[in-house]
Amino acid sequence: MAQPILIASDHAGLELKERVRQLLERKGLAYRDLGTDATEPVDYPDFAHRVAEAIGNGSAERGILVCGTGIGVSIVANRHPGVRAAFAFDEVTARLGREHNDANVLALGGRTIPHDLAERIVEIWLETPFAGGRHAVRVGKIDAR
Repeated sequence: MAQPILIASDHAGLELKERVRQLLERKGLAYRDLGTDATEPVDYPDFAHRVAEAIGNGSAERGILVCGTGIGVSIVANRHPGVRAAFAFDEVTARLGREHNDANVLALGGRTIPHDLAERIVEIWLETPFAGGRHAVRVGKIDAR
C-alpha cells in the first residue's frame, strides 16, 4: 500500500480506533487519522463521509471506520461510488470481505466486537489479497447501475 490507510470513528468507536492506530504503528504502516479525537458525542456520518470521499476520489486506497456497531459507518461509506465497505465481526468476514468483495473500507463496531478480536480482524483484512477471477466480475457489477 503506497498511500496511508485512513482511519476515523465517532465517539463510540474512539477507543477501538485508538487500538487500530496503535496496531498500524506497530506494523509500520502509514495512516491518517480523520477524527474524532474526543469522547463528546459526534455524528458518525460526518467521519464516514470523510473516509469514503477520499477512497471514492482516489486520494486513498483503504480506510477503517469505527462506530458503536460498525453498521452505521458501513451504510454511509457504501453510498459513495467506488467504495466497498465491509462490516466485519470475525476473522471469516474480514477475510471474505477482501478476498471476494475487494473491500477497500473496513467497518468495525467499537461497542460490539472485543477489541483483541477487532485487532485480529484488521490484521486479516490488511493481509488478505483480492482473489479476482469470478469475484472480479461480480465486483465490477457493483457500481454499474
